[in-house]
Amino acid sequence: MNHWEQFLAPYKQAVDELKVKLKGMRGEYEKYSIHSPIEFVTGRVKPIASILDKANKKGIRLSAIQQEMQDIAGLRMMCQFVEDIHVVVEKLRARKDFTIIEERDYVTHKKPSGYRSYHIVIDYPVQTIHGEVNILAEIQIRTLSMNFWATIEHSLNYKYSGQIPEEIRHRLQGAAEAAFRLDEEMSLIREEIQEAQVIFTNKTEKDQRGRPSGT
Repeated sequence: MNHWEQFLAPYKQAVDELKVKLKGMRGEYEKYSIHSPIEFVTGRVKPIASILDKANKKGIRLSAIQQEMQDIAGLRMMCQFVEDIHVVVEKLRARKDFTIIEERDYVTHKKPSGYRSYHIVIDYPVQTIHGEVNILAEIQIRTLSMNFWATIEHSLNYKYSGQIPEEIRHRLQGAAEAAFRLDEEMSLIREEIQEAQVIFTNKTEKDQRGRPSGT
């Protein structure tokens, strides 16, 4: 266990640092009162049991995990609209604090299951007391509806050990298409939604400023 704690320490540090940096991007948009393509950011380090399970399924030797397993450190960036995903991807491509080594566009080219998301694998330098350590991390960018669907599918895959019954799998595929149609409909009225959100935010802030202190 001590070996695993030492091995995962740079990954935990990377997730903590990247969450601050990526959330900071949202803060910059808010600072200038510009629509933020980033709704919120989450991150996690893959549990040891999941690492071992994936290594076994993929035939990855334990000595090669650091080089071959790309998602031990994982970040998710949630967006309101499909168009926001492409904006976020361009912003990530422009950053100088990590190197993008692979991109997988499952938004344009969905998986057979119906899964949609944009994956970016990065090489991220972590500064430790023993020197710089470069690790792989995966950033997933998706809409809220895509994330809802993916979370449900993940739970069902866990329940059925990856062998989801055909009827449920078929319904999942239909739900994935329904979720994407929702995203498309929201995109058609994106400007109206954004204007409404600005009006609501300004009214809320005005009400809070006018409220007596201590209430």
